[in-house]
This record gives sequence, structure tokens and C-alpha cells, in this order.
Amino acid sequence: MDTSSRADAQARTPAASRRRGAVLERAILDAALDQLSTVGWSGLTMEGVAAGAQTGKAAVYRRWPSKEDLVADALRAGLPPTGPAPDVGTVRDDLLALCIRTRDAMFSRSGLALRSVIHECDTTQADRFHAVIFEGVVEPTLAMLREVIERGVERGEVRRDAANDYVCDAIPAMMMYRSKMCGSEWTDKDLTDMVDQLMVPLLRPETG
Repeated sequence: MDTSSRADAQARTPAASRRRGAVLERAILDAALDQLSTVGWSGLTMEGVAAGAQTGKAAVYRRWPSKEDLVADALRAGLPPTGPAPDVGTVRDDLLALCIRTRDAMFSRSGLALRSVIHECDTTQADRFHAVIFEGVVEPTLAMLREVIERGVERGEVRRDAANDYVCDAIPAMMMYRSKMCGSEWTDKDLTDMVDQLMVPLLRPETG
């Protein structure tokens, strides 16, 4: 092949096939998240991820020898930043802002991917992702809830013994239960009702 023919062949080669290193790895992780959020854990295949990333299956297996390895890294890479706890001015408004942020994260691409793992994996598989889920989602959410509640205690809006594990678990437990068991999509009204009818009475200081 002469020089001009080689140049023409290279020009026709898709840019995706020439990607290397971090750029290719990011494309593969994004493709895995796309698969998880659309076809779920059961439907995800290494072949499908490779096709979504526009690369060869061998490129995927060189980096991640198993589906579990790939999904764990994809979840780590795709989890949204938690950011600081809301500080709107009242514990009620702070909780509502945090609930809305959590709901939006649940229904984002990475959130749908995470839910497919939680809902579809058996116990053995779920154990593999426990650290990813706990460190990347559960701990930051509980830390923000505790911060909001403790700030409410300081302002006199919240009873002093309310900043405990059971109270902090209430919102995540309710949101996961209603989402998984009842198929709730958590509209703004649903979240407002939960905060006003569950959390505000639960946190309110005793009178008299």
C-alpha cells in the first residue's frame, strides 16, 4: 500500500478505534452505566459494553476480567458528587432540599444503574458492591442528614435527642421502600408530604 492509500485508510478509521488509556477507559465505563440504566444488571454483557464504547471486546476484558469488576468501577466513576448539606434556613426546608437532591440522583443515569444492581443482584453478587454503595451513597447521605438535624437542634427547631441513627435512617429507608416496593417516582409533592407528615412531627421539640 502506497503512502496516499495508507493515509486514506487512516482517515476512514473511526476515531473511537484509536482511543487509548484514560479516554478509552472512560468510554467503557460510560457504556457500562448506559447498559445498567437501560437493560439492567441481567441484560448487561461485556459484548454490549464494548459495542456501546465502540471498541473491541478484548479491550474491555484486558482491563476488567469480569462483569462484576467492570460494574464496580463503573458505579464508582458514575456516582454523583454529594456536595455540602443544604442550608436553606429551616430544618424543614433543608430536609426537603436534600430529599429533592436525593430523588434526582436516584433517577439519574448513575442512580438507575445503581438501583439495577441493588434490585437484581443476588446476595453473593450484592456483597461485591456493598462497599461501593455504602461508601459512595449511604454514608454521605446519612452524614448530610445528621448535619441538617444537628443544625436544627442548635436553632431550637429539633428535639435534642433526635440526631440518632434511627431518625437519620427514616428518609433513605422510606425512599428506597416506596421506590422498590411501590414503584414510586417521588414527585415534589410526595417529598413535601413525607417531610411535613413524617419528619417534621418526628423532629419537633416536645412542648409543655
